[in-house]
Amino acid sequence: MPPNEGELATQALQEEALYRFPSFDADAAVMLGLSIRKRFRSSSRHVKVRGMIISIQTIAGHTLFSCTVGNLGGVDGAGDVSLDSWACLEGMIAVVRKTGHSSYYVEKGMNAMGKTPRQMGIQGEYKINGGAFPIWLENAPCCPIAVVACYSGSSQDDHHMVVTAVRDYLKKLARDSAILPPSTMGASAPSMPMPMAPQSTGPGRPPSTVGRRHLNSRSLDRTYKASQEWMADPASRGLHDHDEYDRHEEYRD
Repeated sequence: MPPNEGELATQALQEEALYRFPSFDADAAVMLGLSIRKRFRSSSRHVKVRGMIISIQTIAGHTLFSCTVGNLGGVDGAGDVSLDSWACLEGMIAVVRKTGHSSYYVEKGMNAMGKTPRQMGIQGEYKINGGAFPIWLENAPCCPIAVVACYSGSSQDDHHMVVTAVRDYLKKLARDSAILPPSTMGASAPSMPMPMAPQSTGPGRPPSTVGRRHLNSRSLDRTYKASQEWMADPASRGLHDHDEYDRHEEYRD
C-alpha cells in the first residue's frame, strides 16, 4: 500500500532533520547545483520531460547557483522549458522562505490536513509544488541558511531529485572528512516559530475537498479521519490555519 499524504509529509520533515550541512558557501552551492544537473541529464526523465531549471539561493535572496537544462524554444516553437518555469521555481522558493520547510512537506501536509492554500495563507506568489528544499546548518537550528530548488513539472520527482543530491553530497563530505554520515539518532525535526491556532475543523465537519469529485460519504469519512490523525501528529505543527490566526489577530486589535 502506498504511503498516504500524512506519511509523505512526515517523511519529508524527517529528511530536513537528517540532512544538515556542517557548512555552506558559494563553492558548495555550485557543486550541489552541478550534481543535480548531472543527475537529471543522466536520468530517464531527461528523455521524457527534457528540461529542468535549478536554483540555489540564500534565505535572504542572493543567488548562488542558477542554470537551465534545455532550451526555451526552437524553430518549431517547442521548448524544453516553459516560459513560466522560473516564476514557478521562485514561487516554490518563496514557500520555503515563508514556512522554513520544504515545499513538498507543505504540499503533502496541507493535503493531509484537508486545507486549501488560502486557509494556510500560502497563495498569490507562492507555488505549492515539491522541489524546493531548505539547507540547514548542523549548529544553527533557528532557520535555514539557503534553499536548493529544481523544477521540471513533477512535484514528487523534483523533490526526490533534490533530496538524493543533498544526501549524496553530504555522504561525500563525510567520506572526504573521514567522519560518519549524519545519523538518525537524536535527529529532531526543524521547527520554525510559527504561530499556532486552534484548527477550524470541528466535529462532523470534513476537511476541504476542493478538486475532488464523486466522493461518497464513506470516502469522506476516511479522508476526515486521516486528516484528524495527521493533525494530531507532531509533524503537522509546521503548518497552521491562516484564517484562524487572522481572526485571532482581529480580535486582539
